[in-house]
Amino acid sequence: MKILHITASYKPAYIYGGPIQSVGKLCEAIAIEAQQNGIDLEVFTTTANGSTELDVDTSKPEDVNGVLVTYFKRWTKDHSHFAPELLLQVWKVLRAERNNQKIVVHIHAWWNLVSVLSCLIAKWHGVPVLLSPRGMLTGYSQNNRHSFFKSLIHKTVGARLLKYCHIHATSRQEVKDINLIFTPKTISVIPNLVQTSEKQSSYTNLNSANEPNLFRIIFLSRIEEKKGLELLFDALAHLTTSWALTIAGSGEEKYVAGLQQKATQLKVDHQIKWIGQVSNQDKFNLLAQQDLLVLTSYNENFANVVIESLSVGTPVLISDQVGLSDYVQEKDFGWVTSLDPAAVQKSLSSAADDHNKRNLIRQEAPIIIENDFNDARLVQKYLNLYQNITN
Repeated sequence: MKILHITASYKPAYIYGGPIQSVGKLCEAIAIEAQQNGIDLEVFTTTANGSTELDVDTSKPEDVNGVLVTYFKRWTKDHSHFAPELLLQVWKVLRAERNNQKIVVHIHAWWNLVSVLSCLIAKWHGVPVLLSPRGMLTGYSQNNRHSFFKSLIHKTVGARLLKYCHIHATSRQEVKDINLIFTPKTISVIPNLVQTSEKQSSYTNLNSANEPNLFRIIFLSRIEEKKGLELLFDALAHLTTSWALTIAGSGEEKYVAGLQQKATQLKVDHQIKWIGQVSNQDKFNLLAQQDLLVLTSYNENFANVVIESLSVGTPVLISDQVGLSDYVQEKDFGWVTSLDPAAVQKSLSSAADDHNKRNLIRQEAPIIIENDFNDARLVQKYLNLYQNITN
């Protein structure tokens, strides 16, 4: 079987957050299984790295953590990512392979010219397509940021191409969002493969002896409007518990400055520490030092950081619009809130007061996460899905 992964951005473009981690982790896990299962795996991507370009060799494929990756120069920046050489290579590969009954194109994300035009080429050659929207096929995504461009794509070719695709969703929440937009040919739910901590941290050792009553909260993600930080700030302004918030992540300077101004207006700026983007090596230690991870997003198809946090035993407080909210509720790994400042404030108070629940999560979550998000088990589900599509 040949699997061609197509994505507008790939490692090491970590500026794009969770999707980069998810796609890379999946491809690396498939690569491990490739030889044993007779799989030919390739990744086509661009040099996208936000407003800059990755410093990579575009003249030949590169081995990136065991995965054969070809980077192509893009002619346009975010969010169109127009890369003619990539599209030409997709055409050549699919033309040569179209009589092979065991080939599938796996496209990641939507609303960019790499994804849409690659899908069009695959449809032209009659090659099956698996599309992982990565949160791009929701009402929130359609109507926020570049909505005119998205509407134009959808009305011209997007709607017809989507009906050609088999859809991969990462959560039941994402399935609901997708079904509100269109009815897929097929839709399957498989969670993301997520990098988790290799060691379990001790909750008692991480609390500061100097400030044992300080409630430590962390936000670790891209800093953008959909993450609901304004909502969180409004809730924290009315929280009576002694608290400190660490914000780890990067975003557009103008938007971050606006958030900092809002924090000053609410008189909570002295309780917030902005530390910027954190490396993969450091984030687990940072998460383990906190009492609670918060993610009050307006829309998230999955949210890798929830699993990352629970893998070190740090409880979570997330909105009911986060894809993993049903999992958190089922396992009782934290608190799920509506998108209302009063409700968020109430959940924060509950989390701060319930030491027993937080201690129990600290002890139990890492073991359960290791089992539920086992790479080998999840990658087999993906391989079975590819087989079903080619059949």
